Amino acid sequence: MLNFKKIIAEAISKVTNIKCEELETYIEIPKEANNGDYAFPCFRLAKELRKAPQMIAVEIKEKIEITEPITKIDVVGGYLNFFINKETLAKEVLEEVSTGFGKSEIGKGKNIVIDYSSPNIAKPFHIGHLRSTVIGGALYNIYKQLGYNVTGINHLGDYGTQFGKLIEGYKLWGNEYDIEKDPIEELTKIYIRINEACKQDEQILENCRNNFKKLEDGDPYCLEIWERFKDLSLKEFQKVYDLLGSKFDSWNGEAFYSDKMPEVIQILEKTGKLVESEGAKIIDLEDKGISTPCIIEKSNGSTTYATRDLAAILYRARTYDFDKALYLTSYEQTLHFKQVFEVAKLLGIDEKYTNGLEHVSFGMVLLPTGKMSTRGGNVIKLNDLLNEAISRAKQIIEQKNPDLENKDEIAKKVGIGAVIFNDLSNGRVKDEIFDWDTILNFQGETGPYIQYTYVRTQSVINKAGSIPSFENVEINQLLDEYSIRILKLIYSFEDVLKQVTDNNEPSILSRYLIDLAKAYSNFYNENKIISDDKNVQNARVYLTYAVGEVLKLGANLLGIEMPDKM
Repeated sequence: MLNFKKIIAEAISKVTNIKCEELETYIEIPKEANNGDYAFPCFRLAKELRKAPQMIAVEIKEKIEITEPITKIDVVGGYLNFFINKETLAKEVLEEVSTGFGKSEIGKGKNIVIDYSSPNIAKPFHIGHLRSTVIGGALYNIYKQLGYNVTGINHLGDYGTQFGKLIEGYKLWGNEYDIEKDPIEELTKIYIRINEACKQDEQILENCRNNFKKLEDGDPYCLEIWERFKDLSLKEFQKVYDLLGSKFDSWNGEAFYSDKMPEVIQILEKTGKLVESEGAKIIDLEDKGISTPCIIEKSNGSTTYATRDLAAILYRARTYDFDKALYLTSYEQTLHFKQVFEVAKLLGIDEKYTNGLEHVSFGMVLLPTGKMSTRGGNVIKLNDLLNEAISRAKQIIEQKNPDLENKDEIAKKVGIGAVIFNDLSNGRVKDEIFDWDTILNFQGETGPYIQYTYVRTQSVINKAGSIPSFENVEINQLLDEYSIRILKLIYSFEDVLKQVTDNNEPSILSRYLIDLAKAYSNFYNENKIISDDKNVQNARVYLTYAVGEVLKLGANLLGIEMPDKM
């Protein structure tokens, strides 16, 4: 498609002698259609050109050449407003749809590593893990759509002191629990019980710490129990991933790096920055503005999350040659990643890798009663939540359309889609209070509303009998304000995806899909699509087809499947 922003930037560049690439980044899309299709804020040039923004706008307008596809330029305050030829816009968009919409090579040749989901073995996969799983999954899909080479890593929490605790609990009370029947439930009971015991008895806590050290040292008994807990947990987790449609390229968790940590410690020791403090080995980061030191090795010789994350950075740099490595965790881990990313600069790897490290934080999922805790036992399991969502979706579908076929399959798409969209429609840094009424609200700006709009586009196409070929579409039948609104939105699709990756914020795409669904609803209400005039019908059916394709692609990128009927 023609790049309208680039065309405008080139025209301004000829007049100002400022680089086109810089000017293109300043161009905005006005909120009001009567202010043009694109706006250039001249205050951006005031310092460089040493003139008032309005004077700059007037001078540029006087000197600029108006060529196709620009039809008109207005000066409003310090802004230059550009109007694009509507027929050119419509032709560009619909031609793109006809040849395979949405393909991009923006990220060609660049490698992205995304570390997401990462539940803890032997703990419930609860709604607190939903955000990392669906935000990470959406970013994975969107980066791929833009042509990046993406590696999705499920960095399982399969190592650490909690396993020392579980092993001790299993030693003490293992025969009281049926772990094979309901592994996560029973292991959670052991975990809660051992935590209580640790509070009462310091020796039990010490035994737990020693168990983890034994695990690191390859003790056969501890390894056997750990392997069993891990295998049982992964089978349970897979049930959730199957419902969400989540897939990963690597399942290398913390334990994978156990034999790679000695190299990290060796490298850090050579820098002279690794010092002893109260029996532990630490890196002091005061000079970097971080008051809390980064603990690399505990006083009993066992390693930490930080050591394992540093080993992972070293491994991923060598294995994936990444341009960006994203870490999807809650904002509670902000300090941890500040420390780790700072210490990573001491590993002797290329600056490209340390510059590419990014913590993509998100808010917590809270219950109305407050924060969830495995130790406290107040969690909502994700498997239960998703199945409940499917069940509630089916009830609504049965009320609305009792004769519908394949209700179970459609209820799954609607229920899971509602949960995913609810999460991804919120800005990721906001805390989210989990509430059934909100998550399964089928009115307003929700996943089911987007799915319903898509179903409506398919219904229109079925009534028309077929999708007309692009060659049979008369562009001048699509120049009304409702059609143009849709065409502008479809044109901006790639730009929306780029904004998502610039900010690692999938809610930008969620918001876009709501806007497109609303725009189609207005178009549908204001224009008769199935018409006696074949030229009008062909054009409007083809636009309907285009909307359906974009809604489906956008929803799929978020991890949401579209039903054909509802």
